[in-house]
Amino acid sequence: MSDDGAETRTPRIGTSGTGTPGAHAPSARAVLAAISLGWGLVVAVGAYGVVRAVQFFAFPDPNPATLVWSAHAGFFWRAWTVAYAGGMAAFVALVLARGRVAAAARALAAAVPVAAGLLALQVVLFP
Repeated sequence: MSDDGAETRTPRIGTSGTGTPGAHAPSARAVLAAISLGWGLVVAVGAYGVVRAVQFFAFPDPNPATLVWSAHAGFFWRAWTVAYAGGMAAFVALVLARGRVAAAARALAAAVPVAAGLLALQVVLFP
C-alpha cells in the first residue's frame, strides 16, 4: 500500500525483461546457433581480405581492360572459398562455444573490428 492508502501494483515483466507480458527469452540453442553463425560470417569476411592479399602477390591478375574473356573469375572463386571457410568456422565455433557462450560472444564482439580491419586493409593496399 502507498501512503494515501491505495494499493500499488507492480507491472508484470516478461521473462525477457522487456516488460512485455508473456515474452520469452531465446533458447540456449538459438543463442549458440546465432553466435556460431556470427563467427562463420566474421571468419569469411576476414579470410577474404587475407586470401585477396595472398593472391595479389602469388597470382597477379592481368589487366581486365586487355581481356575480353577469362575462364577464371577471381572474385567468384575467392568468394566461394571464404564462404566455405566461414561455414567450417561456424561448425567449429558451435562445438567450441558449448558451455562457454558468454566467452564466445565476447570474443566475437572483439573479432568483428579485426575482420573489418583486414578487409579495409585489403581494399586500400591490394585492390
